[in-house]
Amino acid sequence: MSQLVELNQGEIKVNFSSATSGKLTFKDLGINNEDLSFEGGLVRLVFDFEGIGEHSYFQMPTVSIAYKEEMGETHWQCDFNEETILDKTDHHGHSTIILLNRDKLSKLEHHHKNALIVHGEFPKPVHILAEESYVNFFN
Repeated sequence: MSQLVELNQGEIKVNFSSATSGKLTFKDLGINNEDLSFEGGLVRLVFDFEGIGEHSYFQMPTVSIAYKEEMGETHWQCDFNEETILDKTDHHGHSTIILLNRDKLSKLEHHHKNALIVHGEFPKPVHILAEESYVNFFN
């Protein structure tokens, strides 16, 4: 596993330097629950695939976000290389699962810069759970 994590206010950026297969919890990525408290209810997750070179995407690339609070409704938008590939509202619960289209990701891939940005809007402050939230991008 080789990822570098940067924490900024309201944003978490994960730089992948290799394609790591299988589920990676946020805790596996080196992110703690304390890093995942968003008082304004706005979350921005950046997954930068720039340094990984040759790879193949998982059959259904997945971002799963679990949170401590019960939320009535959350809004999610995913952009890959500055193009919106998903825009959805999730209703009522403690988690959201985002399934991405691997063909869309492959089609939008650039030779060097490849970044997936996940924007989450919660109706109130949120605490994301590191050990229950995960990504699964690569075979």
